[in-house]
Amino acid sequence: MRTLIAVPVYNEQKYVTKVLDEIRRYANGDILVIDDGSTDQTPLLLAQQPVDVVRHAQNRGYGQSLIDAFRWTLCNRYDWLITMDCDEQHEPASLPDFHRAIEQLDADVISGSRYLDASLVAVGGPPADRRSINATLTHTLNRTLGLSITDAFCGYKAYRVRAVRHLMLDETGYAFPIQFWVQCVANGLRIKEIPVRLIYKDPNRSFGAVLDNPEHRLRHYEGVLQREMDKFPGKFPGNIPGNIPVTPEVSQPTGVASGAAGDEPCTCNAATQRADCV
Repeated sequence: MRTLIAVPVYNEQKYVTKVLDEIRRYANGDILVIDDGSTDQTPLLLAQQPVDVVRHAQNRGYGQSLIDAFRWTLCNRYDWLITMDCDEQHEPASLPDFHRAIEQLDADVISGSRYLDASLVAVGGPPADRRSINATLTHTLNRTLGLSITDAFCGYKAYRVRAVRHLMLDETGYAFPIQFWVQCVANGLRIKEIPVRLIYKDPNRSFGAVLDNPEHRLRHYEGVLQREMDKFPGKFPGNIPGNIPVTPEVSQPTGVASGAAGDEPCTCNAATQRADCV
């Protein structure tokens, strides 16, 4: 069974060497770094690492980095993909937990949850607005999609490549997880969560533009959720077409399906493009 660990990065010179060294200690698979147009020393530091690198000439968004990771697994015939961030909010020491969960062969998506075990609080906690938005969207996804997850936005995940290869993913920014959950349910994928530690090291990160406003950010996510559910009329128990308002001023750019590269930049502040930022 071949596994790829994919790590999206953007201007992570502070963490990238230490994190990749730690990943190699625990990884049972190859490592791919997707550098989303870093402008600091990250590209030079990556050149010193024994890892594969996909580099975007310009910042294209967190979601596009994950889409590129999915494409890489298909082109190179991996069986599983594990995604994790490079800012020390996802601990490489948790990789064996994902490997053990993979070996159980009872899920297509294994999603890390920072709220499954309340005792696993490592460093600080999320700002109130981020925790509130995560809780709200997690509840909404559970209600509308029939899920029972506890953490909608954790980017520490494992994916069975064969199961996700047909998903049509084109959300290039922060709303990528919302689209992903809808398509997982629409395609009948088996989902389970495993606990990971809750770590927040920088509560002051900016989303940029109107997405720094929590209300706008929440409405943006809800709009993406509704648009995605509208692609599958009658599929979901809580789906009432058009029942979630879309905030026009924060619409996402169109991208491409998984397996192809997109051309549009992300509307989010590139410096904060991490799934856990919500």
